[in-house]
Amino acid sequence: MKLEREVSRADYLKTHWPLIREALLDGSYRPAPVRRVQIPKPGGGTRELGIPTVTDRLIQQVLLQVLQPIIDPTFSEHSYGFRPGRRARDAVLMAQRHVQDGYRMVVDVDLEKFFDRVNHDILMERLSRRIDDKAVLRLIRRYLVAGIMDGGVVMARHEGTPQGGPLSPLLANVLLDEVDRALEKRGHRFVRYADDCNVYVRSRRAGERVLDGLRKLYARLHLRVNEAKTAVAQATGRKFLGYALWLSKGAWIKCAVSRKALATFKRRIREMTYRSGGRSLPEVAERLKAYVPGWKAYFHLAQTPRVFRDLDEWSRVVWEEGIGQALTAPIPIVRQATYNIGLLFRLRTQGQARCTRIRPVVD
Repeated sequence: MKLEREVSRADYLKTHWPLIREALLDGSYRPAPVRRVQIPKPGGGTRELGIPTVTDRLIQQVLLQVLQPIIDPTFSEHSYGFRPGRRARDAVLMAQRHVQDGYRMVVDVDLEKFFDRVNHDILMERLSRRIDDKAVLRLIRRYLVAGIMDGGVVMARHEGTPQGGPLSPLLANVLLDEVDRALEKRGHRFVRYADDCNVYVRSRRAGERVLDGLRKLYARLHLRVNEAKTAVAQATGRKFLGYALWLSKGAWIKCAVSRKALATFKRRIREMTYRSGGRSLPEVAERLKAYVPGWKAYFHLAQTPRVFRDLDEWSRVVWEEGIGQALTAPIPIVRQATYNIGLLFRLRTQGQARCTRIRPVVD
């Protein structure tokens, strides 16, 4: 069925592309409303996505491929999210560097519903500073104001750039780059990944001053700081992109998997191995094979061998508890699946990874 849908979509584009291309060239093209989808957040609540049609996704992807090489070089070097050649691990390593250099307090800023509250006029004005093609700017604005379809009902949208389309991350970086430049001008050490921004300072008093300044900077963009989740605190007590920093012997700052990320991992493993889940042993094994290696690869910077040893043992116990559902499966399948899971759960070797070792600065 999935292959048939893909073929039908390809046939549709082949048939209708001449008309779509003509509409794009003469400026008469109108994007279709995006489909509202809500997915649960790990910490509770939901995240709203706006899924464009196949045609609009294709057009947005083409726009991204043309605009990104032009716009991306203008962004701050302190921005890491959704940029070519930059990854979350680079942001974590830079955060570690700042803390190792003695900036032990962090201004951890959380924006309130950022993607839902992007002001269209401000965004388009900032975008027009980087590109001067009026036809492209007009098309992007039409994507911003395209409605949202929910339950078959189309609703107008007057603000926000919903996550789900290829252009959304680039537009977010265009808007937030203004804050990056202001922080650079003031000589601050900071790391930003999408709408997650951490500014590293030497004292709580300095952090409070920086936070006051950030509130004003974001207010100019019609954005609000989420006061409940924003804090000025010890850098070693906050999570960033799933990681946490900790102080080891010899005053080295090292990386660890945050408690929240560990809790999420355990919850997912329990869900996948729960004996009443109605899945066969091979199906469970395939689900774990799709999840565990990716998790290991993302957290390979963690320098906590004991934590990984404990997690390794915990994972094996959970697997053994859930293996009761496999008693009706053929013995060769049980043996092969158990062997494969044993390979997946060898997490302890991941504790050998090392963040960049940086000697502390002597004031």
